[in-house]
Amino acid sequence: MIFTESPLSGAYVVELERLVDERGFFARSYCADEFAARGLGPELRQCSVSYNARKGTLRGMHYQGAPHEEHKLVRCTAGAIFDVIVDIRASSPTYRRWFAAELSSANRTALFIPSGFAHGFMSLSDDAEVYYMISVPHAPQSSRGYRWNDPAFAIQWPMAPAVLSARDADYPLLNPPGGV
Repeated sequence: MIFTESPLSGAYVVELERLVDERGFFARSYCADEFAARGLGPELRQCSVSYNARKGTLRGMHYQGAPHEEHKLVRCTAGAIFDVIVDIRASSPTYRRWFAAELSSANRTALFIPSGFAHGFMSLSDDAEVYYMISVPHAPQSSRGYRWNDPAFAIQWPMAPAVLSARDADYPLLNPPGGV
């Protein structure tokens, strides 16, 4: 695998190192030892799939609160997505900065997201499917999020959302007007 660190500390774009022959190619998409050698968190323990029927579906910006913080390795297995992470670690020099990568079935690129980041994406095609490898089991009581259009982050989405859940639309702002 080829690891390229994003501008946000601890987050990596992970590309396949392909062994090509007349049949096509073979590539390792995850290796606990290679992740551990870079200090990239615990082994991944749970896998999930998100299917998104319509282009412009927006999911995010999600994270798991303490004590259920999670690392994720995200890959788009059908279609394409605009995958976004936001550093929400208050002590980080990149606090409130965002990074995006296009993940698609064509480029087979993944994004490693360490704990302390909010994550979301927008489907760039109909029938986009996203595969998540996650470090801890989902804990619904620890599910948290920030608004996808929070001015504190100023994420530049590629288009207006066509589909957005009520839950995602109602997440709080990082710094609501008038304070909390």
